[in-house]
Amino acid sequence: MWETIPVATLGLLLDRVIGDPRWFPHPVVGIGRLIALLERRWNRPEASPQRRRWSGVALAVVVVSVATLIPWLILAWVTAHARWLAALLEVWMVATTIAWKGLRQAGQGVFRELAREDLSGARSAVSMIVGRDTASLPEDEVVRATVETLAENLVDAIVSPVFFALVGGAPLAWCYRSVNTLDSMVGYKNARYQDFGFVSARLDDILNYIPARLTALLLWMAIALREGIGTARRGWRIYRRDAHKHPSPNGGIPEALVAGALGVQLGGENVYQGVISERARMGDAQRPLVRGDIQLVTGYLDTASVLLAMICLLVSAVGWVM
Repeated sequence: MWETIPVATLGLLLDRVIGDPRWFPHPVVGIGRLIALLERRWNRPEASPQRRRWSGVALAVVVVSVATLIPWLILAWVTAHARWLAALLEVWMVATTIAWKGLRQAGQGVFRELAREDLSGARSAVSMIVGRDTASLPEDEVVRATVETLAENLVDAIVSPVFFALVGGAPLAWCYRSVNTLDSMVGYKNARYQDFGFVSARLDDILNYIPARLTALLLWMAIALREGIGTARRGWRIYRRDAHKHPSPNGGIPEALVAGALGVQLGGENVYQGVISERARMGDAQRPLVRGDIQLVTGYLDTASVLLAMICLLVSAVGWVM
């Protein structure tokens, strides 16, 4: 594990600096294309629920195996020829699984449109990062969608990939990213994916279980540093009270903490392809959501990520001393 700590830390910092350049092919795009190809072939509407569930198992096994083996084989081959190049390559591979820069840019994109009083532009910007219908959202609902996404994806886009990179380097980080991509593409509770995506959704819940709870600690520290211990305690109280209401065993943790820290209420009515879905409400509506809340949550995200990098560096330093 001592060898993977610098790799994971540098991967996190590299993503913050360069993000995901659009001109460079991204591995997640390839994973997504493989999932889409297999889903079209294996997810047969006429098949029985049991058959579709087993097809979903096959999908997960194939995708996760491919995503894990490719970086492992590449790194093994490069290491045999140039260890220094393999180290650099692994840092880049880890960086591709993290989306610190991309996540904050997405949030800032929505904020900029709102700051220009362009509600239509803000709706369009938020539609790129959420699955709900956004065409008729009022400003406070655009803010809610953005805040919820920033909070929840602190786990998926930053803490979880770093956690798995710490445990097993780039191969395990890619393994996690493949599971997360599977969940985002087929892990829905609707007629098409209820059975086919069942295993993918459960795998994502399992892999995010520990990172989500580590995120709670990082967020608590970030909020305490930025807003004071009183605000952090309020966030923690709402987390303990409301996080379990979320349909995901992990997604409610950062959302409830953020709701408590801001003194707002998250959750409520969402619309997906014209169908109303009622999400559990988390937090107390002490005030309405305002566009500045996007900036506050972006600050929490940045501070939590910096704390994560600092902790990794500290542990790495201890390892070198030992």
